[in-house]
Amino acid sequence: MTPLMNPNPTTPDIRLVVLDMAGTTVADGGLVEEAFAAAARHLGEEPGSGPDSMLDYVRATMGESKISVFRHLFGAETRAQDANKAFEAAYAELVDGGRVAALPGARETIETLKSQGRTVVLTTGFARTTQDAILTALGWQDLADLTLCPADAGGRGRPYPDMVLTAFLRTGVADDVRQLAVVGDTSYDMLSGVRAGAGLVAGVLTGAHDADALSEAGAAHVLGSVAELPVLLAELSPQTRSTRSAIDSTTVVGR
Repeated sequence: MTPLMNPNPTTPDIRLVVLDMAGTTVADGGLVEEAFAAAARHLGEEPGSGPDSMLDYVRATMGESKISVFRHLFGAETRAQDANKAFEAAYAELVDGGRVAALPGARETIETLKSQGRTVVLTTGFARTTQDAILTALGWQDLADLTLCPADAGGRGRPYPDMVLTAFLRTGVADDVRQLAVVGDTSYDMLSGVRAGAGLVAGVLTGAHDADALSEAGAAHVLGSVAELPVLLAELSPQTRSTRSAIDSTTVVGR
């Protein structure tokens, strides 16, 4: 993967925040791997556990559209679609069994961002049915201003910028893509944000990929969790920087 640098080092006022779900705002808890293993066995395949196994590829591509992962692993479109259906069914069963939870501070973060006048969009690489099942299980149906899955953006998920740009177009709250923030736990989230031209691309360490992978893929900031995001955005806002500059100037003059 070729590292991409964030072309917008100066962060403008962020009006739109695009947040990933599993691993960023929603605890994954290994559900993706469990559901994938069930899907692979449905096709008569053994997911394996070694460094070159199917399961290892799934781990490495966390954040990518699931159907794209299945196309890579199973080749023929019919098999990929069959695997995707089996995966979605298995994941939905795990969600129905109470195996999904919000990450600490995630709901509060979204509420704080909205109280700051920002628009929040939740995105996922899952299909709409799975996304809706997760939102329902968490009681988040009306929490974000908009929720998007790959199908809502023409079918292409991460690392393409399509979902981020769809959020930009549908909400209409930003005048410039540099007024977007993209936050996620995988390198694919980072790449989608960089490719969309987002003014802020930030990674979190509550999911699939580590700080090095996130930074190499374009993260300008790496946070311990999404709960740290409101403070970061407040610190980077033009108003805060102007206030600090004024204080610094006053201090210098006073000397």
